[in-house]
Amino acid sequence: MTNDTKLLLDEVLLDEVVPAQAPWSGLVRKGQILRITDTDGCQAVDTLFYRAGDMGERYSSQDTLRVQGSAYVTTGTRLVSNEGRVMATVTADSCGRHDTSAGACSCEANTVRFGHAAKYLHACRENFALEVAKYGLSKRDIPPNINFFMNVPIEQNGELAIVDGVSSPGDYVEVTAEMDVICVISNCPQINNPCNGFNPTPIHVSIRDQASTGDLR
Repeated sequence: MTNDTKLLLDEVLLDEVVPAQAPWSGLVRKGQILRITDTDGCQAVDTLFYRAGDMGERYSSQDTLRVQGSAYVTTGTRLVSNEGRVMATVTADSCGRHDTSAGACSCEANTVRFGHAAKYLHACRENFALEVAKYGLSKRDIPPNINFFMNVPIEQNGELAIVDGVSSPGDYVEVTAEMDVICVISNCPQINNPCNGFNPTPIHVSIRDQASTGDLR
């Protein structure tokens, strides 16, 4: 191991694999970089951000879309809170675009879309509820989310479609925190539509200081 490699590894503050279908959360300090890697490709990663000091301030998909004037999230997108402040900025993206309109799957939505046999399948909203409960929050505190790596084109009639993902194995997105934030992830367990290629897989999450350079894949 060279000195440069050791320095790079020393600057990585967190390095974890999130299992298929599982929730995750962690603190990302202002200036730190969160990297989410789609390890096997075609895996939707439902993601929320809350201000660490006051979780009543949280990611707003509506304000983010309004400020950007764009339907998708990608490099340069400022992730805006419900109080109109920039929580984080997407600073790198090897995939190209990410959805923030389709929301999270739920047991209720699964039932409507896929029939009563899907009612008790695990879903992202339930993952979020389990994870935010660690911070004293409930389902009422879960706003519309970002779907990293999820391919949701807008059809000519204005409807949203969920189609085959475009992310390849090893594709990643990096988000630089503009304030101390709690990131909450549901590694999407959906098996009834192609957002996960009908086969949910693990993802990789890392947090590092901004001084770190180089490819962490």
